[in-house]
Amino acid sequence: MNLPSADDFIDIHNHGAKSINGVFSVEVLMAHEEREPEDLPGITYTFGIHPWYLDENNHNHLISKVIKTAGNELVAGIGEAGFDRIKGPSTELQRKTFEEQVCISEELKKPLVIHCVRAWDELLREHKKLKPKMPWLVHGFRGKPDLALQLIAKGMYLSFWFDFILRPESTVLIKSLPADKIFLESDGSGVDIRDIYNKVSADLNLSVDEFKTIIFSNFKQFFKVNP
Repeated sequence: MNLPSADDFIDIHNHGAKSINGVFSVEVLMAHEEREPEDLPGITYTFGIHPWYLDENNHNHLISKVIKTAGNELVAGIGEAGFDRIKGPSTELQRKTFEEQVCISEELKKPLVIHCVRAWDELLREHKKLKPKMPWLVHGFRGKPDLALQLIAKGMYLSFWFDFILRPESTVLIKSLPADKIFLESDGSGVDIRDIYNKVSADLNLSVDEFKTIIFSNFKQFFKVNP
């Protein structure tokens, strides 16, 4: 996998990332897309099945693609996988596919990136049931501090919804969480990850460089990168 430097701004979850000097992006590839990892400067990848694009007819094909692609050395993690109670197939198919991707994550020793919408009870049940050794990252989080701390207590990392985290009301959440369990993302929105760093580092009364050091350390922990 490609790796960031300590000076990089790390965008932990992006779609359509481009090589930008000083920015390191984790590009999310989804199995229903006709895209493969490319060795590009400043970019590494996750690969998985998003619940929005899953159905009974394509399940076997998509899982086969994940199995085939996940072992690629440019793929650093599995996902985004997960649960969505607003959009997607039956809960049972989502659960089956999620568990299959957790199994791939564990076998390859690559962490899991999670999409979760209004299904926190399901996610927590799966974590209790499966007892993963690899870390999980919930992307796009914009919930309450109590829920965030509950997820972190299970060893999960959180990355925040780009629009929410730039609002003043997100400051309460940011200040309530351990900094060694958080990441920042643009989610392909076009928002500059550097603007998000500036806002969150100010929330934490840190310089941007100090905050970069924390996120770089979190990256190494999450992706099991040797120091």
